[in-house]
Amino acid sequence: MAAPSPGPREVLAPSPEAALRAPTSNSSCRGLLWRLRDKQSRLGLFEIGPGHELHGMMCMMQAGLWAATQVSMDHLPTGLPSQEDFSEVLTQVHEGFELGTLAGPAFARLRRSLGLAEEDYQAALGPGSPYLQFLSTSKSKAIFFLSHDQRFFLKTQRRREVRALLAHLPRYMQHLQRHPHSLLARLLGVHSLRVAGGKKTHFIIMHSVFYPTGRISERYDIKGCEVSRWVEPAPEGSPLILVLKDLNFQGKTINLGSQRSWFLRQMELDTTFLRELNVLDYSLLMAFQCLHEDERGPGSSLIFRMARSVQGTQSPEEPGAQNRRLLPDAPNALHILDGPEQRHFLGLVDLATVYGLRKRLEHLWKALRYPGRTFSTVSPARYARRLCQWVEAHTE
Repeated sequence: MAAPSPGPREVLAPSPEAALRAPTSNSSCRGLLWRLRDKQSRLGLFEIGPGHELHGMMCMMQAGLWAATQVSMDHLPTGLPSQEDFSEVLTQVHEGFELGTLAGPAFARLRRSLGLAEEDYQAALGPGSPYLQFLSTSKSKAIFFLSHDQRFFLKTQRRREVRALLAHLPRYMQHLQRHPHSLLARLLGVHSLRVAGGKKTHFIIMHSVFYPTGRISERYDIKGCEVSRWVEPAPEGSPLILVLKDLNFQGKTINLGSQRSWFLRQMELDTTFLRELNVLDYSLLMAFQCLHEDERGPGSSLIFRMARSVQGTQSPEEPGAQNRRLLPDAPNALHILDGPEQRHFLGLVDLATVYGLRKRLEHLWKALRYPGRTFSTVSPARYARRLCQWVEAHTE
């Protein structure tokens, strides 16, 4: 079968008949057990079942992503990456909607470099198990989904944000190749969804930083500033899942032990990269879980290995410490870092806001409205420096 041609293409999508098949009694029982088990542990996450306002959108996304992933499985990219890999736009026509896949071959290469099998990716995002709606404390109007296993995070994006992500994609992939344990969120796909007669909705897919979720006790979204950075905490003992913010973390520190120096250096490398892209307003996501006694110290289930050069795999002449964090039996442990007593989930997300005219004007307005206070809309250089300073002040 011929390889996909570059540029915009429109094709009739294959139907994921096997995936859309009605669940058997066994799968229904498994689904019921899953809901009963997680009902008290994931308040704030809502299963998108029939009758939910987003159910129709979810079903189209699932069918479309199944078909889109099938294309990448049938046309595995080979050889060196090309410009066409980053510019291809594939539109698949379904009954009642169209799903676009942007830079599909490039993202297929990226997923493969992360050790993510296309079959697993397709199964998690395709029909079969409903997505979960995540009620975010973000002020954006984006819609947030999680795959049923909470491994993959889906978020609607503005068109200008999608353009920025795609423009930066080649350099982003080079950065991840150079720093395979970068703190940057792993972007796995960019798509558009158009319902018949409607406008396009763009969305991205990425690895969830908060995974595996089982024992996570606290979650934070940190920008290194104070304006609009407080969330009213859930009542003590409540199972409600909330992502707290900077002001909620006042008076607290993160004990990373011997991993602190690596973390500070990687933060510097990643924020310098984002500064060079003229990007700001990203967040450091943090979550914590207590380690069991048998998980602490040497011989624990978390394996630390040292590889050459924190400066990157392409600079072998510069010795350093690149920390490889491997958690057995966890599909994506890229964002996990163990301290002496806690496991930390750490990642930089929301990498699509460019410091253009709109943000420059917003900076001037906020400077007048919040004199003497820190806010998120500042120059990329100041933003990167301030977030690194926050991390240095709140780790030990």
